[in-house]
Amino acid sequence: MVDKLAVVAIGGNSLIQDPRYPEIVHQWDAVRETCNHIAQMIADGWSVTITHGNGPQVGFILRRTEIAAQQGMHEVPLDLIVADTQGSIGYMLQQALDNALRRLGINRTIMTVVTQVLVDGSDPAFQNPTKPIGGFMSEGDARRYEAEGWQVVEDAGRGWRRVVASPRPLAIQEINAIKALMMSNYIVIACGGGGIPVIRNEHGSLRGVAAVIDKDRASSLLARELRADLFIISTGVEKVAVNFGKPDQRSLEMMTLAEAHQYMAEGHFPPGSMRPKIEAAIDFVHMGGPTAIITNPPNLARALRGETGTRVVPG
Repeated sequence: MVDKLAVVAIGGNSLIQDPRYPEIVHQWDAVRETCNHIAQMIADGWSVTITHGNGPQVGFILRRTEIAAQQGMHEVPLDLIVADTQGSIGYMLQQALDNALRRLGINRTIMTVVTQVLVDGSDPAFQNPTKPIGGFMSEGDARRYEAEGWQVVEDAGRGWRRVVASPRPLAIQEINAIKALMMSNYIVIACGGGGIPVIRNEHGSLRGVAAVIDKDRASSLLARELRADLFIISTGVEKVAVNFGKPDQRSLEMMTLAEAHQYMAEGHFPPGSMRPKIEAAIDFVHMGGPTAIITNPPNLARALRGETGTRVVPG
């Protein structure tokens, strides 16, 4: 069995450090920086399984397919776009982490598993889209796309974004393969973008659906299935804050489960932004996980030493 297992969930937005520069060359820079920090975790003795978000990337691909459809090209359904991003972002993480580990004298094989995640076809999320995808827009641009059929929301004071359905993950279809790879000492990248959302139809067959599963919820499920010692959500902020963006904003070093529930009830965490991360951390700890940490990529090592980040603990 592996010791000191950490599931590290990398945010899709943390792979795009500056929304003004979403080009692939800049995404590579962000991936390489993040993988340097993960490599240091591995050098320090952690076994690591990696998940990642894909919100901006899915939005960009979806918009490109809509533009191409106007020229007679076929559109690409959302489940296939999620699969595409699992492959492309997984490839970037595999390469960058391999290089980072080799610089530390560590030779490991990294494997991306294209992962399907079962959801309920009657999940109310399909009637109430809340998951932001794509880049940030001005309100004017958002309203223009809304007139073309998009559903848009204002995202935590950062701009407007498109939203799609985000059903709750129920089961990871490839969990046995993920466990087998880990037991063979592979570093596994799985549940990219929350996993490809699939349902069972009336015949019991798997079918993809037009949705994006929140990667933090899927990552929490994976961490619980793997009985991880630590669940890390790597996002765009060093610490979780209450009264975010207000004069009395206050960063949190630690939250008990009771405090996390209280802050959510008070409305501190927006549904399309920090709330899913808090809920994912709560789920992990509530189901027996020792600790969850929320921080940004440059502070992973410091957060592991207890110097920064926000810890969610029992209590």
